[in-house]
Amino acid sequence: MKVTIVGCSGSYPGPDSPASCYLIEAAGFRLLLDLGSGSLGALQRHIGLYDVDAICLSHLHADHCLDICGYHVARTYGPQAPYPPVPVYAPADAPARLAAAYGMPDEPGLETAFDFVPLSPGSFEIGPFTLTAGLVNHPVEAYGFRVANGTSCVAYSGDTGESAELVKLAADADLLLCEASFVEGPDLPTGLHLTGRQAAEHAVKAGVGRLVLTHLVPWNDPVVVLEEAAAGGYDGPVELARSGAVYDLG
Repeated sequence: MKVTIVGCSGSYPGPDSPASCYLIEAAGFRLLLDLGSGSLGALQRHIGLYDVDAICLSHLHADHCLDICGYHVARTYGPQAPYPPVPVYAPADAPARLAAAYGMPDEPGLETAFDFVPLSPGSFEIGPFTLTAGLVNHPVEAYGFRVANGTSCVAYSGDTGESAELVKLAADADLLLCEASFVEGPDLPTGLHLTGRQAAEHAVKAGVGRLVLTHLVPWNDPVVVLEEAAAGGYDGPVELARSGAVYDLG
């Protein structure tokens, strides 16, 4: 299984990365976790525009889903259109919300390009992967994901505050892509995002093999985020996410 970080900027695209998008590949199958603002362009550095087999949207904030609108244009009006609909696993109100963002009526909506499948907690098969979705701690319906293929496993936090569910999803994962949107400070809101230290504490509880800090908000100093992660007690490899980074999980 190969994991490519397409975009890892938090809340909006930064100067060095689009917003959240992660490409997971195995056995010729290409799965996207999120397709946030600006990520569709960067995705084409790694695979062809029409080579996506399935998409999972963790939640419906723009920095995790909005490039679905641009992808609808590509799949509906591209040179060999119409292309077969791509399955999109997402919160149940995704079709209406994304149609509104695009400026399209609910009917026909975006279903000419996508086959929307409502997410709920639990495990299911997508191509060669077993994907487990779990509700994490965010102000809207939001999911973390565990993606397994054979003996390889990657976990993705999506957006979350401290979450026991994330620890379950990440248990013994080879790689944890964990958000670290906040830097330490007084009166941080709960149930919204994690600091680097909190991300590392989740990695310790889950026993993961490697921690990659994601959803890096451009106004934060990434050096501080990494330094704060060192206070979380995790003794495995830990690094900042970087657009274009590739991890081969074997």
